[in-house]
Amino acid sequence: MDPALNPYAPGSGLQPPELAGRTTQLEAFDTLIARTGNGLQSRGMILWGLRGVGKTVLLNRLAAMARAHQWLVAEIEARPGDAGRAANRSHLGRELLKAARRTLGARARGKAKDAVESIGSFSFQIGVSGVTLGVDRREGRADSGDLEADLEDMVEDVTSALAQERKGFAIFVDEMQELDQELMESLLSVQHLAGQRGWPFFVVGAGLPNLPAKLSEARSYAERLFDYQEIGALTTEAADTALVQPARSHGASFVEEALAALVDVSGRYPYFIQEYGKAIWEVASASPFTLEDARTAIDLGTDQLDQGFFPARWDRATPGEREYLRAMATDGDDGSRTSAIAERLGRKMTGLGPVRAQLIAKGLVYAPEHGRIAFTVPGMASFINRQRLD
Repeated sequence: MDPALNPYAPGSGLQPPELAGRTTQLEAFDTLIARTGNGLQSRGMILWGLRGVGKTVLLNRLAAMARAHQWLVAEIEARPGDAGRAANRSHLGRELLKAARRTLGARARGKAKDAVESIGSFSFQIGVSGVTLGVDRREGRADSGDLEADLEDMVEDVTSALAQERKGFAIFVDEMQELDQELMESLLSVQHLAGQRGWPFFVVGAGLPNLPAKLSEARSYAERLFDYQEIGALTTEAADTALVQPARSHGASFVEEALAALVDVSGRYPYFIQEYGKAIWEVASASPFTLEDARTAIDLGTDQLDQGFFPARWDRATPGEREYLRAMATDGDDGSRTSAIAERLGRKMTGLGPVRAQLIAKGLVYAPEHGRIAFTVPGMASFINRQRLD
């Protein structure tokens, strides 16, 4: 098949040719937009799940929906650590300024002018230099140096301007579990206040399975603050659609056995579906794609995953952490009891605590419940088991 026409697009955040199986989330956000247009209140939204399930793709689609309705939208990808703390604030400030110019206009008047200048003040306070602001600042608003207070001022001014036309203001945060405590707490507090005061402001976040717990730790009321949506593997029907529709758009098709083989090996995870779809397009000489094509594609696709997707996570682990991960891999992707890992390694559970904590901090594993640990990456156990890695 012509590689220039290959419709499959594996990659971080790349929009797939067919966003299958996410109707529930798209309709929920469409309802949020409609309710805002009717002057009614709604909650923000949190998308959580393993890596490779399409959270970033879905988050980007929701942001595009908001922009299409002339909302003021800012998007950031949170980064960890001290460097990430400064980068998150600077990126947020720049995004807000771009959104203000696009949505409210540089020469806005009245409440819109106040909103733009309030964004200018807030952005300056969180690290965007005066040279790059490009807008005036509003004296006495969002300029105290207290992050939560300034965020509250800015959100109040922006939503006051947008509410006149029944538009919303949303901050989209990918990898939200990486936000530093101060910024996370500030966003949650202002989201809570917005609900109480009827401001059309929404935080929409995406992150790993530990995100809901981190939000609740930051603010106890966070469990009631959002519409939580678990993003998991697709249904078999949706996985079929994700493979079939892109091929069909280019006049290609699958024999039933080939389709079933690819869906099975992908685990119905969107990223893997794109990887194996790309592979079968590359190896097949003609349509329809046969079972033999699928078997060759499975070898090629798995090799691609083993060269890029999995090592990108494995290489972040220290030798001691890899030993822990190997012990986990014995149990597959369903997770392990921490006591079982300690027994396999001949160590005390207390002695393995720091290793476990580091792996969680690196986003390689998470604790689905007390006394258990699981990989954040589907298929990681199989990858470890089929490799001979130092």
